Amino acid sequence: MADEEEPKKKLRLLKIILFVVGAFVVLGIGLGIGYLMFGPQKNSPEQLVAEIIERNSQPASEEVTEEDVTPEKVSKDSPKDEVFQTLYFEFPGTLTTNLQGSRRFLQIGIGISTQYDNEILTNVEVHMPAVKAALLVTLSDYTEEDVVGSDARKALAEDLKNTINAEMERLEGFGGVEGVHLTSYIMQ
Repeated sequence: MADEEEPKKKLRLLKIILFVVGAFVVLGIGLGIGYLMFGPQKNSPEQLVAEIIERNSQPASEEVTEEDVTPEKVSKDSPKDEVFQTLYFEFPGTLTTNLQGSRRFLQIGIGISTQYDNEILTNVEVHMPAVKAALLVTLSDYTEEDVVGSDARKALAEDLKNTINAEMERLEGFGGVEGVHLTSYIMQ
């Protein structure tokens, strides 16, 4: 039995040695391939610094050629029309109202635009409850026939703009809303 254990131990020791040697061989092959693929860097940081120092240490008396000078860009004057930035604000959520003389209702999302400064949008946001209440009063006067079709939507948007401006003039002394955009439009 002692004779059988000795070859097994030698076999195990031989396997361990082969695995260790194999691992080193694989590691060496991997490093060799890496070196061949990526090799020594031609522009290592040390080489770049040496080149810069060498360039800067050259005497300033050397003649500068046209190729060394970068041409400057010349701008041309161009007439521009005065253009104003349009600012937008969308009311959070939607407004829902019953249509007059009908069992149907209208649900709309509203956005506004102005080319005045941001103060107009801030004023609308500050007075949001009053503006929404005024809009609901205006919407409650519409019938089912008044809100069908693209022309009706345009008329509704214009009426809502006038309502918002009237409310803002009452509260702030100036309206300033130049457009009302219906961002969602559902009639059921």
